[in-house]
Amino acid sequence: MRGRRTTMTAALAALALAGSVAAGAPSYAAKTTAPAATATATAKGPKGDGAKALCRRVPKLEKRIEKRITRMEAGAGTRGSITYLEQRIANARKADHQAIATFLGDRLTTRKTLLPLLKQKQTDLKAVATWCGTHHNGTSAAAS
Repeated sequence: MRGRRTTMTAALAALALAGSVAAGAPSYAAKTTAPAATATATAKGPKGDGAKALCRRVPKLEKRIEKRITRMEAGAGTRGSITYLEQRIANARKADHQAIATFLGDRLTTRKTLLPLLKQKQTDLKAVATWCGTHHNGTSAAAS
């Protein structure tokens, strides 16, 4: 009985698939225009610079960047800090785990290059916050 039900289900599924392919074939065959021309005509770029949305997000971004900088500059007792990672590398070398020390060393290099980038973003974001304050938070009414 089970074999019969499985065979019937498979047959109905195949019939449904064949019907959907057959029904879809004429629609594809009827299109003779170049699809590339219509695809490029509908693709549009941004209409603005997103100033209003960015001005709205500035406080959250400032908090997030400040939190990351504080964590990275913290002492060896704080997970995610540069000194914490340096201590882990020293522990790995002491235990003769060279592969782990190399991996952590690469992470340390990345983290040390990230810190100046975060500080640069922080100063840039302060300039954006100043701009937003003088331009009505980026609304289009201020531009006119």
